[in-house]
Amino acid sequence: MAEDFSIQQQWLYEDGVGEARAALVAHGKILEAQIERTVGNARAGAIVQGRLVETIVPRKRGIARLDGGEEVLIEPIPPKVAEGSVVLVEIFREAIPEHGLGGVRMKRATGRIAAGGSKPTPAPTLLERIQATGIPGRTCQPHEPDWFEEHGWSELLSEAMTGEVVLEDAALRIFPTPAMTLIDVDGIAPPAQLGPKGAKLSAQAIRRMGITGSIGIDLPTMNNKDERLIAAAQIDKYLSQPFERTAVNGFGFVQIIRRRERQSLIELLRGDPVLAGALAALRIAERHGNGAGAVTLTVAPPVAGLIKKTPDWKALLERRRGGTLTVVADAALPLEASHAA
Repeated sequence: MAEDFSIQQQWLYEDGVGEARAALVAHGKILEAQIERTVGNARAGAIVQGRLVETIVPRKRGIARLDGGEEVLIEPIPPKVAEGSVVLVEIFREAIPEHGLGGVRMKRATGRIAAGGSKPTPAPTLLERIQATGIPGRTCQPHEPDWFEEHGWSELLSEAMTGEVVLEDAALRIFPTPAMTLIDVDGIAPPAQLGPKGAKLSAQAIRRMGITGSIGIDLPTMNNKDERLIAAAQIDKYLSQPFERTAVNGFGFVQIIRRRERQSLIELLRGDPVLAGALAALRIAERHGNGAGAVTLTVAPPVAGLIKKTPDWKALLERRRGGTLTVVADAALPLEASHAA
């Protein structure tokens, strides 16, 4: 029996193999989505022990190396903390992949020296964060209908990987850059109609993919001030607070600033496409056949290699299903494609 998700917003949550997933849904659509990998760098909100290894600007900026080896940019540096000191670091923003001319590199996490009396503390988990919103939620199980897919989960992941959001009368192309995320709006409608439509679509995509930091939206040129005000109002209506924005200028450009704590879906998926493909494939394998029994998973060779090199994933999946996992490589498949049998 199908369930009614149209009455109110609701969080869907999955504790998957290798990652947890959450989607805020309503009216058959995903409004927000988040993915949290099981293993990774220090997370926003954590207090982690490390050592100050370099002073870049005295008393203002330095680099701490956490006990796990990750380096964090620290601002400010308390006067009594010298290079080599053991410190507790509060993480503000997680490490993020940065796309540039030389390819993808990881930009250091940022943080500060924790206040006196602090103790090492793990970051809030994805489940704890969505519970803190006060919005009702449910944990989805592999033997249940795939509520994530019912609301467009695969389509969302495809949009994040390609950076393209396409409707009949408007389309977005999303480009992450070291300076900001740029969104280009295109379509066949007149500027007076495409401007507000593109602003709405952009605001929805920003929220849905968790895009934060500095964001620039290139709307069509609108010579009429009232048209620009209507477009700006669409951003205010469909993008959840908190954020700051400029007015839409005469060339159709508007800049938005959102607090940056963790990777967007675009950065997470594009930062390591093989890992993204592997975890998406394991989700398919976990749900196949009502989540029970042996399963054969066919994937691209790089994805097959990663899964075979990560025995913890295989062991967890087999324990949950009560059957063996067999991984088959098929060179004809792209990284994002897989099927279970």
